[in-house]
Amino acid sequence: MEKTDFLIIGSGIAGCTAALVAAEAGLDVTIVTKGPALTEGAATAWAQGGIIYKGESDSPELLTNDIYRAGAEIGHLPAIRHLATLGPQYVEEFLINKLGVQFDRTPNDMLDTTEEGAHSVRRIIHVADLTGKAIEERLAEAVLAKPNVRVVHDATAIDLLTLSHHSERPNDAYEPPTCVGAYIFLQKEGRVETWLARETLLATGGLGQLFLHTTNPKSARGDGIAMAYRAGARLLNLEYIQFHPTALYYGDGERFLISESVRGEGGVLIRRTGQSFMEKYHPLGSLAPRDVVARAIHTEMLENQEPCVYLDITMKDPDWIRRRFPNIYAKCLSVGIDMTKQPIPVVPAAHYSCGGVAVDLEGRTSIQRLRAAGEVSCTGVHGANRLASTSLLEGLVWGIESARSASREILERGRDRYYFPPIEPWRYENEPVDPALIFQDWLTIKYTMWNYVGLIRTTKRMKRARSILRELQTEIEYFYERARLSDDIIGLRNGCQAALAVLFAALENRKSFGAHYRVD
Repeated sequence: MEKTDFLIIGSGIAGCTAALVAAEAGLDVTIVTKGPALTEGAATAWAQGGIIYKGESDSPELLTNDIYRAGAEIGHLPAIRHLATLGPQYVEEFLINKLGVQFDRTPNDMLDTTEEGAHSVRRIIHVADLTGKAIEERLAEAVLAKPNVRVVHDATAIDLLTLSHHSERPNDAYEPPTCVGAYIFLQKEGRVETWLARETLLATGGLGQLFLHTTNPKSARGDGIAMAYRAGARLLNLEYIQFHPTALYYGDGERFLISESVRGEGGVLIRRTGQSFMEKYHPLGSLAPRDVVARAIHTEMLENQEPCVYLDITMKDPDWIRRRFPNIYAKCLSVGIDMTKQPIPVVPAAHYSCGGVAVDLEGRTSIQRLRAAGEVSCTGVHGANRLASTSLLEGLVWGIESARSASREILERGRDRYYFPPIEPWRYENEPVDPALIFQDWLTIKYTMWNYVGLIRTTKRMKRARSILRELQTEIEYFYERARLSDDIIGLRNGCQAALAVLFAALENRKSFGAHYRVD
């Protein structure tokens, strides 16, 4: 059994930022990451386009309005104002001045800003088209330099420990819902460790892997949502799954993200015939909000019986394209597409979860001593549809705010005043895991979610999904209870639970807003 002040599950921008801030405040910090290194597996490193800073004639009020409108005007205004006020300040103080992230600059040494869909000014700064990777690398370097941060690699969180579910003292069930840590599976050792914590932060990222087509890394399978669901935390807005309009389409390959900044820099969506089509769907054309663009592409593909549409930026200077989008250019070229000479074939793909574990302005959930930050959380900022380049900013702001709040509370309260109950020991099982079953069950989840709980939803489709996923969950739980533990079986169990949580939210919301679109 291990003990720490601050247990952080996840190592993206929210988790690493929180670790750095808490460590500097004097806490003993533990980060748990599924990968072999801090920089591997987190979706942060996959973020291409950039992060919101501030543009010419910009203001917190203008940014607030843009975020609110893009979210179908159902976002939580206090949280949006919080982000719009603190975000640019933290980008400057934390990323630029403290960490020294080398954002791209103009020839006169000004930060190079770009525009993306639904923004009213150019306010997004970037590091070519590898912004998330540049931020994640600097964060990881800073975190690893802190002696009071312990990183547990190749480790998978199984479940959050709560007084009502895991204490060996029955009377603890009468206490308010409280998290006291997590069961952690050490992949290489095949062993489960009980980690007790004064505060726990979920920073596990998203759930794009629940869908057939996604821009997310393989780690984005809804682990945090599933753990929070089982612990009894309040979940909010899970029906609002943002489908990125433009993922590279090439046969059966993984859906590589083509950043919205390609359209921000002048790229136009066209059909195979060369005809542009977005003007008939929205006044902003190819720069319309993401949900509008994604459904428009979906509609064009269905109506014209075509497997994809195309994104054309060939009107720009070829050398400029290669400098501005080196990663996208290289990826396209690797599959035989030269984006300086030919349009890029694209399709929509599951990209971002606008909902998650409900939190306040300091990351607190409905369970005491449990916080959440980043994509796993729901701050209310995104409403029904995320404005481009707000995701990294939200992770940064709530990572800092969660850590500052947790540190302040632990130090003011005093470490010795935190209650830790005796925890039930882990019970091991040894039935071999058949990889064919895991593979097939994941296919069932992905196809069911894509076809029935995807871009366009109906009650009939979602009820069919409910029947399929409930039956599958029964089978998976039976399988899980007897299986020799592995990251794969933990992930499958979490994936099915997270899929059901999304489905239940979508069934309950009978109105179409933003990324939740019901045709009935």
